[in-house]
Amino acid sequence: MWTGVHPKPHTLKNMTSYQRVNHFPRSYELTRKDRLFKNIEKMQHAKGAKHFDFIPQTFVMPTDFRDLCSNHYRNKGPWIVKPVASSRGRGIYIVNSPDQVPLDETLVVAKYIDNPLLVDGHKCDLRLYVAVTSYDPLIVYMYEEGLVRFATVKYDTTGKHLWNPCMHLCNYSINKYHSDYIMNEDADTENVGHKWTLSALLRHLRSQGIDTAVLMSRIEEVVVKAILASAPPIVTACRMFVPHTHNCFELYGFDILIDSTLKPWLLEVNLSPSLGCDSPLDVRVKSAMLVDLLTLVGVPAVDPMLRRVGELRRLNTPSDVARKLNQCRRVQSADMLMNPVSKRYPPGGTSRLASSSLSLSAEETRMVKYARAEFERRGGFVRIFPSSESWKRYSQFLDPATGMVITASSNFVQFPLTTTHNFNYTLHQQLFPELRSDNNAVLRAPSSHPPGSSVRFPSPERVNRYERALLQGHKASLDGMPLDRSDAEGSCVVEEVRDVGDVLKEVLNRLEKGERLSQYQARRMFGQYLICILRRMTKNGTKPEESGNVEIILRFLQKASSNLRTPYFVQMPSRKLSGKDRLAMVAKQLNDFVYLYNRETDLYTDSVDHSDQLPSRLFLEFLALAREADLEEALTAHTRVNKCAHLFLGRCGVNFSQSFGLLRPFPPISLGREECSCRKSCSRTRESKATAGTVLPRTSLPSAVSPSKKITAKVSRML
Repeated sequence: MWTGVHPKPHTLKNMTSYQRVNHFPRSYELTRKDRLFKNIEKMQHAKGAKHFDFIPQTFVMPTDFRDLCSNHYRNKGPWIVKPVASSRGRGIYIVNSPDQVPLDETLVVAKYIDNPLLVDGHKCDLRLYVAVTSYDPLIVYMYEEGLVRFATVKYDTTGKHLWNPCMHLCNYSINKYHSDYIMNEDADTENVGHKWTLSALLRHLRSQGIDTAVLMSRIEEVVVKAILASAPPIVTACRMFVPHTHNCFELYGFDILIDSTLKPWLLEVNLSPSLGCDSPLDVRVKSAMLVDLLTLVGVPAVDPMLRRVGELRRLNTPSDVARKLNQCRRVQSADMLMNPVSKRYPPGGTSRLASSSLSLSAEETRMVKYARAEFERRGGFVRIFPSSESWKRYSQFLDPATGMVITASSNFVQFPLTTTHNFNYTLHQQLFPELRSDNNAVLRAPSSHPPGSSVRFPSPERVNRYERALLQGHKASLDGMPLDRSDAEGSCVVEEVRDVGDVLKEVLNRLEKGERLSQYQARRMFGQYLICILRRMTKNGTKPEESGNVEIILRFLQKASSNLRTPYFVQMPSRKLSGKDRLAMVAKQLNDFVYLYNRETDLYTDSVDHSDQLPSRLFLEFLALAREADLEEALTAHTRVNKCAHLFLGRCGVNFSQSFGLLRPFPPISLGREECSCRKSCSRTRESKATAGTVLPRTSLPSAVSPSKKITAKVSRML
């Protein structure tokens, strides 16, 4: 099962051994910005800040506002403000003072890294794909190829242009709307435009005399330490809710910024990294990565009926009951205090930590066998934990008896886990037999190297894999192929393709004769019309000096955003931002609005054709052929007949917010002297079905959207 949200606990508990889901329970401990910082902060207190100094100094608002102010007065400088659970660059901006940070919502404020590594004068960051196939034992893979995203505007080191997001933010979702953004159109050229591959950047840096082996070693260390810091609550949740060892896997998107001293900084970790392919380079990298990911996970081909019979036979075996009871206990349960077996093993002792493979339990034998088989089908993934040097590098952060991360202070009594196994050490010992030769040295866990000291380099084979060009992956987009059967059947498939003029004429005639658009049809048509405007804004050759048109769109967004059920706040661009920079900022916000608008449109889907509505087949045919001018004419005709544009703006129609539990229903609002026909229709619906809901609040839009022929006149002239 592939999902973009966390699976429910009951879904996880009902999974069979051959099923897979692409999320671990409580993965937000790593992907939420506030939880990531708090988990790393615990490790800084427990093991020293020098070992976990790869994240910028961060404060969570509003609780840490005083600490932010005191730190700012000691070390003045810009701060970057981010929502705790956002993606695609939404809601991110830079401030010079804590006074500019709002305190009415939970935000993360981090120190801005003002000395980034520049390539041809442009700031860049890395998107790395990290796969975790197990948390106990911890098994982490990093894909050999990643993406490098460049800011469109050249970086200004003076700090006078902090208000320009196209200079300081490297998110593709922001920079793609800039007229200077260069799209890579050839998958074979990996260092062209504002998006490169990781291997292309490493080859470029090596040509500049930079040691890329040291850089990749530090990046691997950042990835592993971030996962280690967030692992304890995830392991606890897995033992509570995941019935089988390999039910879950995870693909994370790590965003890494490299500064001018070649130190990597962790910006954030994405729960569901974007798999959208807007360029041939995206197709090539992401298709190869996904193929290798599913091969790495190893989804088995099993007959569900035959497997179910076997599971029923083993359902109530003593070993199964004991395993379930053990999983239900807390990670640091007090009932183990009386168990002498749970005492920590002394270094070099006669415990099972130093035993040979002959004493492995059946569970440990299966674990080692599965890890070796997984490694054999890794494809383009590089295993960075466990590795030949990972135990020496990270074992000081693990409990010697349980192999789990120690987050408590050294002065605090750390209770052991309920189980006496150390899967992390056992796996290291079996995969890398040289660790057995000196158990004392292994368990003493040499200290981790600080940034700037001598670094244990990864093997030459691993370095070469990061720098070699990607040989697999599709080179052409698959967007033109009907991947979804339902989409292909539901689209405009007719025996003979008619001219768009004939289809438009038929639609207009039906509207004039009294047929109406359903709310779903009207919203879909208006959403497609906004997409046409967005495309015109972002196409090459758009004149940025047409600021008046941009302001019309901005005013439209300010007022139309209040009709969305999902809270959406339009961020006003700085007055210093002008021309194509301002155009890109407004286009980004229009894209976000259209995304939310279309998602809410799906709530109005009605599969039944009513006698007084436009037939669905004709509507789909029109959408497939319509151009911007055709959409404008149809929406104008609908508005003229119904004397309002509320149906697709969200001000009229049945509000399903009460039944969906999203928002409280709003009180009805008078529309003035002449009541529109769609309002009357909705009133009749409410009278016959009083519990259906109420109308959305009235929000007047600019004159570009008015109940007359002018409904789209100004909007169509925005560019």
